[in-house]
Amino acid sequence: MPDVIWLPEAIDDLERLRAFLMDTHPKAARQAAQVIVKGASRLSDFPEIGPPMDDGTGRRELFEAFGRGGYVLRYRIDDGRVVILRVWHAREQRETP
Repeated sequence: MPDVIWLPEAIDDLERLRAFLMDTHPKAARQAAQVIVKGASRLSDFPEIGPPMDDGTGRRELFEAFGRGGYVLRYRIDDGRVVILRVWHAREQRETP
């Protein structure tokens, strides 16, 4: 069972997503954070559950449904560990790969 490691950028993403909802929907903010963390924890048991990206980097993406959308966890499997690279809401417009 591999360890799950969060890069600082992914931790920042999680905090940003939680803060976005906190002022207007504190309960949803807590629930969203729980869904994201639970998804990341599941990767410890099933590291290959997220499909690989088509860019040849070995990165994978896991979609965690939440409300009318959901969250994407981008990760890679590195030396027997799952490394969470970034997290974002599926409806966010993203410019960086």
